Amino acid sequence: MTDTNDVNAQQAPAPGTMPIRINAQYVKDLSFENPRAPQSLQPQEGQPKVDVHVDVKATKLADAVFEVVLTTTVNGTGDQGQLFLAELSYAGVFTLEGFDEQHLQPLLLVECPRLLFPFARSIIADVTRDGGFPPLLIQPVDFAQLYRQSQEQNATRPAEETLVQ
Repeated sequence: MTDTNDVNAQQAPAPGTMPIRINAQYVKDLSFENPRAPQSLQPQEGQPKVDVHVDVKATKLADAVFEVVLTTTVNGTGDQGQLFLAELSYAGVFTLEGFDEQHLQPLLLVECPRLLFPFARSIIADVTRDGGFPPLLIQPVDFAQLYRQSQEQNATRPAEETLVQ
């Protein structure tokens, strides 16, 4: 027999942790171009080259409520030129209550896009398949590394601007 106190203890968040609440998630913008169809759908000599670019932006909507937009751009090229271009802006509205100001930016730019990514990945796979190509399964993205790179770039910018003046 299970003790009800044990069940409630398992469901309650651990002390010191604050929940991230997803209020909504949605496709903000979606574009798929197949500029050379039907020629681009013919068998190709080699493997196509696929470039994936990911960007994350966060906007404050209200107290503790933020919109996070994960933008994914995928450019597929083959021997004869561009095969396809897929662009997706997938967004979520998140409530982040009880977090220190210093922790908000990493949460918004690392944890929130990590929650959105599987859905964006699925949409990209579906749209490339529906465009006549094999479904493109984007490899997982290290949002923490992207955040660190962004922080490093931002840290060097003021020094560069000072040198220019």
